[in-house]
Amino acid sequence: MGKIVTRTAAIAGAVALTLAVAGTASVAVGHHIKVTKPTLTGWASLPAGTFVPGSEPSGSLVTGNTNGFVAPFADQPIQGFSGIAANGDGTFDVLSDNGYGNQANSGDFLLRVQRLAPAFASNQVDVVGGLNLTDPNGFVPWKLTRSDRVLTGSDFDVESIVKAKDGSYWIGDEFGPYLLHFDRGGRLLAAPAPLDGVIAPETAARTGVTATLGGSKGFEGMAASPDGRYLYPLLEGTVTGDTAGQLRLNEFDLRTRAYTGKRYVYQLDAPAHAIGDAIAVDKDRFLIIERDNGQGATAVNKKIYLADKRDRDKDGLLDKTLVVDLMNIANPRKLGGFGTTFTFPFQTIEDVVILDEKTIAVLNDNNFPFSSGRTAGVADNNEWITIALPESLRPDKRVLR
Repeated sequence: MGKIVTRTAAIAGAVALTLAVAGTASVAVGHHIKVTKPTLTGWASLPAGTFVPGSEPSGSLVTGNTNGFVAPFADQPIQGFSGIAANGDGTFDVLSDNGYGNQANSGDFLLRVQRLAPAFASNQVDVVGGLNLTDPNGFVPWKLTRSDRVLTGSDFDVESIVKAKDGSYWIGDEFGPYLLHFDRGGRLLAAPAPLDGVIAPETAARTGVTATLGGSKGFEGMAASPDGRYLYPLLEGTVTGDTAGQLRLNEFDLRTRAYTGKRYVYQLDAPAHAIGDAIAVDKDRFLIIERDNGQGATAVNKKIYLADKRDRDKDGLLDKTLVVDLMNIANPRKLGGFGTTFTFPFQTIEDVVILDEKTIAVLNDNNFPFSSGRTAGVADNNEWITIALPESLRPDKRVLR
């Protein structure tokens, strides 16, 4: 049986822990480091078997290879990191996704934002808080899984997150796909906002409307403009009728709470690839994670691109420039006990955040308990790495907070 670990900090002590971690985390950023290729500057890990203490049982419908963990679990797992937002104090809000991979088996997985603090000096990640996502005011017009209106992985597949200036959360879903707006306590503030003409299979099954998107191919990434006015949700899959491997990036106006009609196109390197995250660098450029579906020995393409919506070559696509090959990161200090070349061989890598003009952090989604990219037959931990870049991203200062 897999080892179960509960690594959390008392909420009352979160402030003190945050101050300590903020100092520790600064060691991992790279503004003072000159490198000639992307270089690992920090590595921390949250054990796969980390659970929310005193929560509810979960995983009663989990089947298949669980890599040594026995389901159901006594508590809710802290897993599946599919979006990240910096709090500016050394802590980060990280989004757990829909649960165990599909709508049918995730009805007892509670959708949650986890508050985490990486401590790179000890190679650990502390859980310092979190909140469940709920709909107490009945904005979702269809029947939810739970009568208490606590949202579950059978209701939405939440995959991307933006934290607004007022502390509220905008979250991208894949079952609609929908945009969801929650207050700082995790309470839904408005009805789910659909995207015209784009229908996921889960919505098609509920409404009888024909699906135009593959399963689990909704809003995997979502960027916010530095001025806070626009959201840019990026689909993970190609819409029916579009060219294979081309993904829609739509503009959503937070003042009017409506899509503007502006749309950009991201071209995958191969149609079988997927994106993992999309965040803003400035008003025109985004960092986008692109990956294949391999893990371990079969992981080949795990990359982060700089994508520019100005389309300088006029081909109708976002311009792409490679920033990091996550399968070929220099590690001269052999951080984490790895060799001088560090790889990030996970099936799903779904979190990137800019720490300073030359440093980014990247996290994997461990698909607990299913993925085993680091060691075959062993459930993946949630790894958190920082990477120094050889050239500045020249980010808008407002994205650094």
